[in-house]
Amino acid sequence: MTPHFRLPSSALPLTAAGQVTLVGAGPGDPELLTLKAARAIAEATVLLVDDLVNDAVLTHASPRARIVHVGKRGGCRSTPQSFIEKLMIQAAQEGEVVVRLKGGDPFIFGRGGEEVEALQAAGIPVSVVNGITAGLAAVSSLSVPLTHRKHAHGVVFVTGHAKPGDSGTDWAALARCARDAKLTLVIYMGVSSAAAIQAGLLQGLPASTPTAIAQRASLPQQRHAVCTLANLVETLKTEQLGSPSILVIGDVIAGLAQLQQDGAARQAA
Repeated sequence: MTPHFRLPSSALPLTAAGQVTLVGAGPGDPELLTLKAARAIAEATVLLVDDLVNDAVLTHASPRARIVHVGKRGGCRSTPQSFIEKLMIQAAQEGEVVVRLKGGDPFIFGRGGEEVEALQAAGIPVSVVNGITAGLAAVSSLSVPLTHRKHAHGVVFVTGHAKPGDSGTDWAALARCARDAKLTLVIYMGVSSAAAIQAGLLQGLPASTPTAIAQRASLPQQRHAVCTLANLVETLKTEQLGSPSILVIGDVIAGLAQLQQDGAARQAA
């Protein structure tokens, strides 16, 4: 729901011009917040907070700060991006120290680039504090690397959620690139389009390609499953894994898959 919110013109006057900091709150675990992020949150007079930010992160905020929840979550009704940008600009023009608090990292599928452009166009000073992105947190929680000298020479972060009117990623072409260059694929927001993603990737990657699904990475409620690319959609259904989840596809998952098979064999023995 779009919040009914306007900063009062009678707000405490500040002698310095307002400013905005885009802050990455990390994947969910509040202990993964950076020191720089915690300091920025503490200094803010206004915080505009996304849905996926853990409430525990807000314990760093000043008790005098105004906290505005501007929900943005895939598949749900969200606060319009243009409205969020107007709030940031208005608050900064009134001399506030604004923190735009985002899950993960502002510049990895966080629309941080759009917000920087809007703020710069309005003449508002803006800086960015990075956060740990969910794709990295997901594999780290499983003790799996994104790159490996034997298995993966690089990593691709890609969204499974195309902008309206955009044809989105060419999954078949990406699969061929990942196969030839030995890349790990980390797919954000891919659960709702998992069938199309799977079908496209199977045009360039073997059906046996190891795959992991991590839901709510880094949080106590985290759940995960390991399967093959051919079984991705089936595993999402049988394990009842939904959003927010990260899909990780590539040979770096092979060791985890082998551990799972060994564990199943021991239980069956």
